[in-house]
Amino acid sequence: MRIVVADDAVLLREGLVRLLTEDGHQVVAAVGDGPALVEAVLDHRPDVSVVDVRMPPTHTDEGLRAAISARAQLPGAPTLVLSQYVEVSYAAELLADGAGAVGYLLKDRVARVEEFLDALDRVARGATVLDPQVVSQLLAGRRRDDPLAALTARERQLLSLMAAGHSNTAIARQLVLSGSAVEKHIGNIFAKLGLPPDEAQHRRVRAVLAYLSHLSA
Repeated sequence: MRIVVADDAVLLREGLVRLLTEDGHQVVAAVGDGPALVEAVLDHRPDVSVVDVRMPPTHTDEGLRAAISARAQLPGAPTLVLSQYVEVSYAAELLADGAGAVGYLLKDRVARVEEFLDALDRVARGATVLDPQVVSQLLAGRRRDDPLAALTARERQLLSLMAAGHSNTAIARQLVLSGSAVEKHIGNIFAKLGLPPDEAQHRRVRAVLAYLSHLSA
């Protein structure tokens, strides 16, 4: 894959470049601020970008805002946010277009290199991959009249796994359920959220995430 890396921490940025290169990928640009990220994405149109949230000049949310800007100019540009922080409002905005090809992982919670590389590959192929903690914080600010309140504990568990980009088969294996039971739960989730089911799993995930991002706004 052709990849853009955006992180202001030189050691981490160069470490990611080396890791990705050794895994057979081509890093077409490695930048350290938001404007450079937008320029690199528009110039190189990479298969995926790896973006930190906090970059110069204020070290607050420039990276995430730059990722949103890049996707606004290049719709659906695959973006994997890799950060120590969850910026809820901008994370919701990043998800709100429903285009998929978005990931948000927390650096401290990536246990294995393989997990990161797998998430990167899934985002590049159009999936949505979120750390469960990111999902939890998106849900934390929901309104009291939120339809999510109607979901059972099991349905919430399935919703979290769907948001993390898992297939029906993977969900069934992880929760020790039959495939038909997973399909029934997912059907109930969409019915309670007022979202029509879709034949393609990744489109269903995008619809759920777009709805969650609306609730957290």
